[in-house]
Amino acid sequence: MERVQFDVAVRAILNQDRRYETDGYHFLRDALDHTIKALRKEELIEHRHVSGSELLEGVVAHAIGKFGPMAVAVLESWGIREGEDVGTMVFNLIDAGAFGKSEEDSPSDFSGVMNLREELLAPYRPTREVLAKRGAGAELDPPARGNQPAKSSEL
Repeated sequence: MERVQFDVAVRAILNQDRRYETDGYHFLRDALDHTIKALRKEELIEHRHVSGSELLEGVVAHAIGKFGPMAVAVLESWGIREGEDVGTMVFNLIDAGAFGKSEEDSPSDFSGVMNLREELLAPYRPTREVLAKRGAGAELDPPARGNQPAKSSEL
């Protein structure tokens, strides 16, 4: 199948399927490029075909790098909420002639691989326990010290 110009393919897709925004398809293409470059750098050779799980990891890395803590909101505004959405978009682009595929590729390659939202939020979650847990004699209220900060031994 002859490759179709990317923008022409996206317009054709959007005429039939409005679940995902144009910017989402462009982001996906950029994320694929980002993934290929990262894999080539790691393997020091021309990279073979990109798997569904590799692309999803690349989508997460590219989104975090580009949008930081707003990555979830930005991707969701384009209709991308889970890995299956990425797979659907990839196969829309394959069907439109903008992307190629191997015989082994399937939309199921993107299903159940990762929780996209959790992966995008993970770098921004606290890494240590901030509040004491209930039980074991731990106090839930801070010590009464007026307006003085608590000592480190009291935390």
